[in-house]
Amino acid sequence: MKNKSSTHNLTIGWLYPDLMNTYGDYGNIVVLTKRSQWRNIDVKVLKLSIGFNPNDLKKCDLLFMGGAQDRQQQIVSSDLSKKSEFLKERIEKSTPGLYICGAYQFLGKYYEEPNGNIIKGLEIFDLHTTNQADGKRLIGNIIIKPNIENSELLIGFENHGGRTYLGAKTKPLGNVKVGFGNNGEDETEGAIYKESIGTYLHGPILPKNSWLADRLIKKAIENKYKRTINLEEIDDSFEIKARNAIAKSLGIKV
Repeated sequence: MKNKSSTHNLTIGWLYPDLMNTYGDYGNIVVLTKRSQWRNIDVKVLKLSIGFNPNDLKKCDLLFMGGAQDRQQQIVSSDLSKKSEFLKERIEKSTPGLYICGAYQFLGKYYEEPNGNIIKGLEIFDLHTTNQADGKRLIGNIIIKPNIENSELLIGFENHGGRTYLGAKTKPLGNVKVGFGNNGEDETEGAIYKESIGTYLHGPILPKNSWLADRLIKKAIENKYKRTINLEEIDDSFEIKARNAIAKSLGIKV
């Protein structure tokens, strides 16, 4: 690509990077950062850890939060619940965001632990999550067909004990072709609300699905600058070969 002056800048808010970072979720930050920089977009990653000033959310053009184990989720839940209105405001104003596993569950009404303990959610998404008493987890490679216009298949890895059930007001991210998805029953996976995406796809998700990274970047810039843009093309041939190989190994033709 030709070097040229940047015409856009982007601030990515990374919520709880020290606690919510399971299964390589940091890779999603790397992909968003590099794919922005390759297009001469000035990008800054703002780390929002325990005790962060909720007004910092207003500085963010794109939000990301990964997954964690139950203990870490309890710590984060206590802190984030105090700032829920600030996060809700950003989501309602169509600030793009990607929320993985535990972060996805936080956006719902509640999360029920295996022992029956209820962790109150942020009630931004119309969904709730339960957990089986036997602790059985939904694990493995997963492929979904997204409910997103001009999208490609999403390929990732899931490992979760929670069973998430969507309410009538929530649109699933996609339909399961291989794997378990939200609950292993209704063949849905993830959720979309405005420009926020919740999903169980670890792996991390964005290196395997560069089109989704580009969608988040594009939506963030358009939301910030209030105009339509076209992102410069990037050679994704290597990523495409990797995606195709994974899909073929799972019996899916792409």
